[in-house]
Amino acid sequence: MNIWRCLPISKQEPQINEEIRDKELRVIGPDGAQLGIMSAADAQHIADEKNLDLVKIAPQATPPVCKIMDYGKFRFEQAKREKEARKNQHTVEVKEIKLSLNIDTHDFNTKLKNANRFFAHGDKVKVSIRFRGREMGHSEYGYDLMKKFSDACAEVANIERPAKLEGRQMLMFLAPKPTK
Repeated sequence: MNIWRCLPISKQEPQINEEIRDKELRVIGPDGAQLGIMSAADAQHIADEKNLDLVKIAPQATPPVCKIMDYGKFRFEQAKREKEARKNQHTVEVKEIKLSLNIDTHDFNTKLKNANRFFAHGDKVKVSIRFRGREMGHSEYGYDLMKKFSDACAEVANIERPAKLEGRQMLMFLAPKPTK
């Protein structure tokens, strides 16, 4: 019976201590000083004397580069840096604004104000018009309305994808202008 397993293409975790099977290694000490090229057994012996771990940090180099360090502390600091980076990044959302062909001025201005608020937060805006019944025969009014909306947003947003009719719906995507 053949059992297929999904094996990862590359291991994210670096090799440590006895997992390192290379003949020669370039070893870096815990203080950052180069200890030279030596065998894996010698490097492991030095790490054991200092009560630290031997970690392969550059496996693609010839010979591979290993560093003597406290692996638990290294993992903790790495996790802390990743958490801080995730906290500071902003995900761009796509907000949708639905218009209709016979929208009144006040409603149009309200939708415009909402779009400007979305751009201020750094989000993209998808503007859509749904055509019903006989409105399909007058798609040029939809293009005019989209043009009017994009012109009103011109100072805070760029057109990412111009208005296009897809079935019974017309779509346009706007993205906030990059801040300087």
